[in-house]
Amino acid sequence: MNELRIGDLARATDTKVETIRWYEKEGLIPAPLRTAGNYRAYDARALAQLSFIRRARDLGFPLDQVRALLGLASDEAGDCASVDVMAQQHLDEIDRKIADLTALRAELSGLLASCQGGTIGKCRIIDALGPRR
Repeated sequence: MNELRIGDLARATDTKVETIRWYEKEGLIPAPLRTAGNYRAYDARALAQLSFIRRARDLGFPLDQVRALLGLASDEAGDCASVDVMAQQHLDEIDRKIADLTALRAELSGLLASCQGGTIGKCRIIDALGPRR
């Protein structure tokens, strides 16, 4: 594979150029070599690593866990139990958020169902948003 400039890498991974630079600054991807014209020159490894980061972020992993996953991924002979634990913790967090959102949806749905129209002064939704009595 030929070298990629930052714009090419951005398009190939659907990542903003600014995000790529930030990932470099944060040490998630190594700083690339520079061309004679001082352009960043990325290789296949950088493309694979950035694709990994993007997929992990798409799955909702926070950056500290992405960093840990990258470290684990670099040891192909390592035990994947650590990855399983991290993925399970993330899944538990997603389940908690889903439960919170489900409860929030039920509450808001109930408020909408109780709406009888009329004036703002008698609006049950506005009333529910105000101080508890």
